Amino acid sequence: MSARDCWTDLPSLLGALDGMARIDADGIEVLDEGALRERAIDDLIVNAVFADEPVRAAARWIIRAAAVQLGAFPASIDALYRAAGRGEYAHATAPAINVRGLAYDTMRAIFRAAQTNDCKIVIFELARSEMGYTQQRPGEYASNALAAAIREGHRGPVFIQGDHYQVSVKNYAQDPEAELAALRELTAESIAAGYFNIDIDASTMVDIELPTLEAQQELNARLTADLTRFIRVIQPEGVNVSVGGEIGEVGHRNSTVPELRAFMDQYLAALERQANDLGRGIEGISKISVQTGTSHGGVVLPDGSIKEVAVDFETLAELSRVAREAYGMGGAVQHGASTLPDQFFHRFAEANAIEVHLATGFQNVIFDSEAFPAALRDEIYAYLAANHASERKPGQTDAQFYYTARKRAWGPFKQQVWGIEPERRATLAAELEEKFGLVMRELGVAGSAALVDRIVTPYAVPLEVPDTLLAVLRGESVAASGVRETYEHVEGE
Repeated sequence: MSARDCWTDLPSLLGALDGMARIDADGIEVLDEGALRERAIDDLIVNAVFADEPVRAAARWIIRAAAVQLGAFPASIDALYRAAGRGEYAHATAPAINVRGLAYDTMRAIFRAAQTNDCKIVIFELARSEMGYTQQRPGEYASNALAAAIREGHRGPVFIQGDHYQVSVKNYAQDPEAELAALRELTAESIAAGYFNIDIDASTMVDIELPTLEAQQELNARLTADLTRFIRVIQPEGVNVSVGGEIGEVGHRNSTVPELRAFMDQYLAALERQANDLGRGIEGISKISVQTGTSHGGVVLPDGSIKEVAVDFETLAELSRVAREAYGMGGAVQHGASTLPDQFFHRFAEANAIEVHLATGFQNVIFDSEAFPAALRDEIYAYLAANHASERKPGQTDAQFYYTARKRAWGPFKQQVWGIEPERRATLAAELEEKFGLVMRELGVAGSAALVDRIVTPYAVPLEVPDTLLAVLRGESVAASGVRETYEHVEGE
């Protein structure tokens, strides 16, 4: 089934699963696991991404419900990070991978690399800003991850994360409550979709012109505490969502231990006030994002190559140490590192960074591969020149402009990328798989499966059958709505 050939109604969807799964008002029962993995799941994910309502909602529900039954469940990484904070393991840095495009194939490659390397510490994430230009709402992104888990026979937790759920400086200045309401709405949508890991980023509100570190970090700490409370109130019963904070805007000056302490002390005090107001305890963040020398996407030279950067691994190690010893967190999180040379990745594990965020380097593997159709690349670059010329900085070469802008093509060209010939997609996936495997080994998470299985216990959040699907199961007629998802534009990475 292609992206242009979706099921048009729910009876067609249900008929395609005949003999593979039994679906009724109580849920789903997988009858033929092999057939579901090998035949049905590819069609289900196409419909979960491209179909109109109500088929899209039904496909997403089936994928999530079937994944849990087959042993792949959306999970929080919080317990694992708390264990690191207690010293139960060390020198293992979770790769958090922002899958911007070719999502299903890329996520399948991640699971294959993980299985080859006996790894279960890997995070699938997407930033608030990326959600807009890649045209992937949380329900779609989570469906891709869980469908890939089904297809590759993964059993265990699937860590899906909202990255940089960022407070927009511009929007906050215009209407603070409206901006916070938008973040709460996105957070609630994400948790409902199976994102049990949320990175709050109010570091945009840090004002380094203020006279003291405490004054600089006060608004960041207060807003992070407010959003932490919101997450704890809405999280599903039995799930402790992993929550992260951030003290340094990525791409700016390096973070320091005094900044970390200034933020954390005020954050914990603000969280205590929130807990008193709520009348019960509120567990805080389990990791802290810092800046130690990198920038999102790397620094692009005139020929399109990436400037070598100097990550301050000593500072990163000290920030992680203080985060663990003083505050019981898993450690510090490094952003913007995917374009570093491969030989540097082991140093994140040596520094006890708890997590490293990786995006552009894997995007480069796809765009720069000989398997990526040249005609499609040319079409994408022509689109960028016509529609995003305003983003071109003075003096930028073509190579620099296309490198920095091409991430914006993932959404508009989603169908065309999905429709790349299977042989070419397989080659792209193989190239990605090799890179993912290398990163897992360098970050020290190869061989982590037993650790994860011991600490992260399976949990199935109750899922209600979509109303329209329930109506069809009862013999009622349901018309296709033709509703499509909308995507917000938010400033940021």
